[in-house]
Amino acid sequence: MRDDEGSYRALLAVTNVLNSQRDTDSLWRAITEQIRQVLPWERAGVTLYNAESDSFRFYAVETSLPNRELSRDAVIPKAGSAVGWVHEHRTVHVRPDLQQQRIFLEDEYYVREGLGRMINAPLLVGDTCIGTLNIGSVQRGDPDPADLEFLQLVATQIAYAIDHVRAYEQIDRLRDQLVRENEYLVEELKLTHNFGAMVGVSEAFRQAMAKAEAVGPTSTTVLVTGETGTGKELMARAIHELSARRDKPFVRVNCAALPMGLVESELFGHERGAFTGADQRRPGRFELANGGTLFLDEIGEMPLEAQAKLLRVLEDGLVDRVGGTRPVPVDVRIVAATNSDLAGAVQDGRFRPDLYYRLHVFPIVLPPLRDRREDIPLLSRHFLESYRIKLKRPVLELHPDSMALLAGYVWPGNVRELQNVIERAVILARSPVVTIDPQSLAAAQTAPESTANLVEMERRHILRVLEASHWRIYGTYGAAAQLGMNPSTLRSRMKKLGLSRPNHLPFS
Repeated sequence: MRDDEGSYRALLAVTNVLNSQRDTDSLWRAITEQIRQVLPWERAGVTLYNAESDSFRFYAVETSLPNRELSRDAVIPKAGSAVGWVHEHRTVHVRPDLQQQRIFLEDEYYVREGLGRMINAPLLVGDTCIGTLNIGSVQRGDPDPADLEFLQLVATQIAYAIDHVRAYEQIDRLRDQLVRENEYLVEELKLTHNFGAMVGVSEAFRQAMAKAEAVGPTSTTVLVTGETGTGKELMARAIHELSARRDKPFVRVNCAALPMGLVESELFGHERGAFTGADQRRPGRFELANGGTLFLDEIGEMPLEAQAKLLRVLEDGLVDRVGGTRPVPVDVRIVAATNSDLAGAVQDGRFRPDLYYRLHVFPIVLPPLRDRREDIPLLSRHFLESYRIKLKRPVLELHPDSMALLAGYVWPGNVRELQNVIERAVILARSPVVTIDPQSLAAAQTAPESTANLVEMERRHILRVLEASHWRIYGTYGAAAQLGMNPSTLRSRMKKLGLSRPNHLPFS
């Protein structure tokens, strides 16, 4: 009978080996050497169960015998085998004298190898048996019960180690597969689009890209529409890159952010002394974009008075600086974008119909992310790689469950929201496998009732002020002044709250 201290020293050594190895072969050789310190053997092997074939495959084999009948990768059926019996009963099985008693189908092979005794122990991970540990020796006879107890403890340690190793191998296989898929898709995108960050293979996305490819080389005015976060600015930049103007400036103007009273100065420039604070001549955005592309984002928020001057520039290519006496010729290609209903704004008197038709020469509609779900995996990997490089992280991959979660979400914020979700997940990741917190998406998808109540309270308050001011927005007695808002901000809130001026009242 072996001393307990030696057995537990060997078990501790096995544990240390398991915690320090990731390579299957080196792991197995180190374990078998520790087993030999307690229980002599001439053949040691591990089989793993495959449910699909209902059989066992030798995962590892170590032997000092010259004749090897059952090598690594050999397959043993479950029915009629010792490993099948152990798998079913979840307990150790010993054949002390193979020469006299051959019960199971693999025993004949062991006898031909020269073995006298075989011990099979289950590899248990919780309540699941994933395979067997098989220890054979040329000597015959019943093993010491303490040795069997030690062997079962080792088998349990091995089971958990193999389970972890297989998990790592599965992650590596998935990563390699996803890398290959990503490389294929990226190459396909390069061949068809070459739009940089514009990523997608869905039919809706391809149709929008096809329109961009068609209109890009021309100087035609383009109107890009789509929900917030769908990538309207990226589309505008793609159109610019496809044009002969690609080496000239691309100038962006957020029409909703232009300060009231300075809209004309920002767009068309001003002369020195044109107004208080104009201490020098300043070119406007049109002059800065001369020869290139001017991107007018949120065009629906531009004030009516600025719309008239914009229309003139589009028609005759001349800019009148504020305070200037001579028009300045400009050569600018216009790409406008909006997430609002411009046709409805025309009917409501908030947008000039002549400007609308001047901009609506070549419309491109960007689909929301919920209508191009097949693009979510590619977009997710694109953002994952971008932030991996930006944050100087090693190779990262999304957990399959998280990818499924992203694919099933409604994405009210579209691609921009997806990008933000991926960025947060990469920052919080503590392993190469990035996971998405379902609660963060659930919170965004279902607004609390209190938030809805606050929105309704705001709507009622703005409506009361608008009615009291006879729907006048501008001026000292206008609703914007009474609410303490910028008129552009008020118009934006009205649109989001579904408030529109009655048809019988003039726009002011």
